[in-house]
Amino acid sequence: MKKIRVGIFLGVALGLLAFGWSMPNFAQAAQQTLCPVLGNKIDKNVYVDYHGQRIYFCCPRCKAAFKKNPQKYLSQMEAQGVTLAKSPAEGQK
Repeated sequence: MKKIRVGIFLGVALGLLAFGWSMPNFAQAAQQTLCPVLGNKIDKNVYVDYHGQRIYFCCPRCKAAFKKNPQKYLSQMEAQGVTLAKSPAEGQK
C-alpha cells in the first residue's frame, strides 16, 4: 500500500513538473529591468510613455533609437515575456 501511495505521489509530481515546463511565456512574465535597445540595466529617470505603457532605457540615446522604430523593440520585449509598467494618469505627472 505504501508503494502505491509513493508511486501516485511521484506520478503527480512529475506531471505537474512537466505541465509547468510547457506553460506559455505569459506565465513567466517579468517587469522590465533591461534596456530594450542595448540590454543594459535601466535608469528609471530615462523613459518614454507609449500607448499607455512606460518603457525605460539605460540612456537618452536608446530612448531616441526606440522612437525611430518602437514596434521592433516592443515585439522583442513581448517575446521575452517582459511586462511593461502602465503610464501614470495625466493628472499624476
